[in-house]
Amino acid sequence: MAFERPGESPIDYQQCRYGYSKLLFRGPKRNLDKPFVAFVGGTETYGKYVPEPFSALIEKQIGTTCVNFGTVNSGVDAFVVDGSVLPICSKAKVTVVQVMGAHNMSNRFYSVHPRRNDRFLKASTLMRTIFREVDFTEFSFTRHLLMTLKTVSPGKFAVLEQELKAAWLARMELMLSKISGKVVLLWVSDRAPGSQPSGRELGGDPLFVDRQMIEALRAKVHDYVEVVVPAELRAMGTLGMLFPQLETAMAQEMYGPAVHAHVAEKLVPVLEAQL
Repeated sequence: MAFERPGESPIDYQQCRYGYSKLLFRGPKRNLDKPFVAFVGGTETYGKYVPEPFSALIEKQIGTTCVNFGTVNSGVDAFVVDGSVLPICSKAKVTVVQVMGAHNMSNRFYSVHPRRNDRFLKASTLMRTIFREVDFTEFSFTRHLLMTLKTVSPGKFAVLEQELKAAWLARMELMLSKISGKVVLLWVSDRAPGSQPSGRELGGDPLFVDRQMIEALRAKVHDYVEVVVPAELRAMGTLGMLFPQLETAMAQEMYGPAVHAHVAEKLVPVLEAQL
């Protein structure tokens, strides 16, 4: 549901910080002195434009405080670099870690902003050597950068993609090693790992993550929940979402309340078994 006042958000996200973190999370800020479940992830976990994200729905069903550490457009780097979130997660009864894409993180080819991981900062000497024909000053976001590089040279891009996959796996292993408690790995996507929908320039989100990469992490987590969003739920579009009119295009790319309810339904029995 779009609202007429173009610049005003119809949802008060009550953004807050925990510990010494510079990351902004969706509130209300929760009491961490009581038992809680932590949710770490990107835009889907945050629940952009959704009145009640899946963490809030789960809290109502399991009766345990659920802390939303999702951040908009973040990747693994945001949490690995941050000095507060993962230690807090180690105190949680369970931590749900959403699988985020391999594109929004620094690697041997390019670096990203430490908190807004979708922001491209600079290309490395290696990148400039391989893609000599590209002017990297034209890019501000990682997705635009990668789409252009794949168009310029699919062959060279394949080398970059393999680097992103290797860097993602190493960074995920590091992230998981910093959480001492129980961890549930969560996949939320229109596709299953390893399959690719047609008509996508780069593939489906989370970008470049495949079944082999997920399987490599299975031994490092207590459980894994795979949610492939049913087509009928995705077809509901922005139904139930609240957003400024100027952000309609962005809202159309995100999951609505029905998908969040579906994710909660899949996670609840798994979390109850771990608590």
